Amino acid sequence: MQVKHLYHSFRHWYRGGTIFFYSDPHFSDIEANAFRANPITDDDQVKSINSVLGKKDTIIILGDIGNPEFLKQIKGYKVLLLGNHDKGASFYKDYVDEVFEGPLMISHKILLTHEPVEFKYAYNIHGHDHSKTTYQDDKHLNICAEHINYKPIKLKDIVTSGKLSKIPDIHNVASSSK
Repeated sequence: MQVKHLYHSFRHWYRGGTIFFYSDPHFSDIEANAFRANPITDDDQVKSINSVLGKKDTIIILGDIGNPEFLKQIKGYKVLLLGNHDKGASFYKDYVDEVFEGPLMISHKILLTHEPVEFKYAYNIHGHDHSKTTYQDDKHLNICAEHINYKPIKLKDIVTSGKLSKIPDIHNVASSSK
């Protein structure tokens, strides 16, 4: 089910398991815990992530890793979309399976970014915003670790939530505007 919602170039993320999203772990980042309402230790964060991940699963992390050594402890296939606190893509080659440096349109209605963006034709899954008044509406899902109780979010749950049905299909709009 998950695979049909992805553009062909991202379908390899489905490896017989589940595709998950997570953002802003900020491993070993003391400043990050200062602004989190519900901070947990790095080891507890890894345990929480691994409590839902299996070896065949894929986790897409939307930036702000902090200490990348913790990534070695996380199960599954790891994809990183760099955040504003991350170093260059080459820095993470020994820690993740794929690295992307900017926004990523993974299906005709799902846009992955680190920071929230406004785009009429996509449901924006993002992180970055740690405030209590976060983007949580019909066009955004803020998956900063503390906002999702340190548990990765399933692509399947997003698809079955019905939120994508509220997004206009850019392909239909473009083809009908002659």
